[in-house]
Amino acid sequence: MRDIKSTPCQILPITDLPTANELAEWLNRQATQYALAFALAFADDGVIWGRFDGAWKWSGDALAVSPPFRLNTLQQIRLFGADAELFLWRADRNWQGRVIVDGAGETREYLDELQLLWGAKEGEEKNGFVLRRDRGQGLRHTPPLQIANEGKLRIRNYLDYDQDGCVKIIASRLWVDAAKEMTK
Repeated sequence: MRDIKSTPCQILPITDLPTANELAEWLNRQATQYALAFALAFADDGVIWGRFDGAWKWSGDALAVSPPFRLNTLQQIRLFGADAELFLWRADRNWQGRVIVDGAGETREYLDELQLLWGAKEGEEKNGFVLRRDRGQGLRHTPPLQIANEGKLRIRNYLDYDQDGCVKIIASRLWVDAAKEMTK
């Protein structure tokens, strides 16, 4: 049986979405405000990982396997840390977003799960990123070293009950283990 826990949690829409010219600085401010350490983005041309080190560093700047971070190809991005996640997604030509913050707000039940990353580590770290390759299917991506070393993503699913008492997932976020994040 899975271990259902509870925590105070806020799930809020983002109302101050940036323009294209403001995006880089806005992402930096959000990372600082919510202690967001990593990013996972999906673009038209591939998967882009990020890590925050005073400013966002992108896997495409470190290893050619990853496409560059460009707003015009971006479909969705998740910035995440131990206690929060900011999620932006493209809806037609507009951006939508929400932030989830643990530690404040209404108490919600949640269920944590682990998802294994595709592939095995291959080669050396470069600028804080490392290649993971699945030789069977040829999939490649370049997560930050801390995530690549762990080989999995942590997902927190927030739960609610409908009028019949059936449980449903109302939101999910990526998160990192705070103890492991402190040792990076």
